[in-house]
Amino acid sequence: MAAVSPRSPAEELVVPGPHGERTVRLSNPDKIYFPALGITKREVVHYYLAVAEPLLRVLLDRPTNLKRFPDGVDGEPFFAKRVPKGAPSYLEPVTVTFPSGRTADSVAPTEPAIIAWAANLGTLDFHPWPVRRADPDRPDELRIDLDPQPGTGFAEAGEVAAVLREVLDEVGLVGWPKTSGGRGIHVFARIRPEWSFIEVRRAVIAIARRVADRLPALATVDWWKEERGQRVFLDYNQAARDRTIASAWSVRGLPAATVSMPVTWEDLADVDPADFTLRTVPALLAERGDPHRTMDAAVGDLSAALDWFAADERDRGLGELPYPPEYPKMPGEPTRVQPSRARRTTSGNSG
Repeated sequence: MAAVSPRSPAEELVVPGPHGERTVRLSNPDKIYFPALGITKREVVHYYLAVAEPLLRVLLDRPTNLKRFPDGVDGEPFFAKRVPKGAPSYLEPVTVTFPSGRTADSVAPTEPAIIAWAANLGTLDFHPWPVRRADPDRPDELRIDLDPQPGTGFAEAGEVAAVLREVLDEVGLVGWPKTSGGRGIHVFARIRPEWSFIEVRRAVIAIARRVADRLPALATVDWWKEERGQRVFLDYNQAARDRTIASAWSVRGLPAATVSMPVTWEDLADVDPADFTLRTVPALLAERGDPHRTMDAAVGDLSAALDWFAADERDRGLGELPYPPEYPKMPGEPTRVQPSRARRTTSGNSG
């Protein structure tokens, strides 16, 4: 049996914010979170304090799921979708509604001390909803996750992202790219909070289909893995209610402590996502600033993308696509059965 390391004494951090200074308790600060690099909980919390300004712009007033790694990256993580016990009195939660109809009070950061408190709980990834407290049922952010499948990687995701940028421009949206912290790329666009989750997801589907039409050998919207091949999957279901993506500036729960880093379109073709880590990003932020600082000023409209979806349904027979398996049956959704199983069932019934 491995020896258990003794707990290191707790420390108190004084965190400035819009309502004055808050004191945040840092428990067991010498606990190792990234064994391969010797990164401690203290380093994680201080990283989040170093990037608190741009991270708070990302998270401000958004219901946020906390991906917690209380035993470090070698332990078992879990998502905290509800406000954990012992939350500070100044935390202002937001009530969200899940696809099942159940509700929960979610963490919604309003100041740097909330970020530090969450990091002390073992939070590495912050997963905000694409809504804000003023209207938690209408997204103000459209998100597209470029997910490289086996045989593809970051370079291929970059090729797909370049075409996605063109398509977003055609539909009147401004895209903002970031590395996922792994092999993928995430692209966000601000929208007016006037459409439902279902409508936003349909807009994503329409946009993703046009990218796949232009790059059929490299990009796909096929939900079933058996049909994707060695292509980059444009994961439209990340736009479904209660689906979230790790935020910009989040440390990913990977041995190398990589960070989901906001970049410019011009930089995207040349960057190496492995260069963005917990230990390198604070200096990069200090040197270059936040590439997404003006994101909130570029707010777009979904009408054109929804017109595309309607035209695809009318002219091409392309309507809704499958939701994830845990969702209730959704309006217009096709059968949620993988194609190979459907073929076996049809073949078995044909005799």
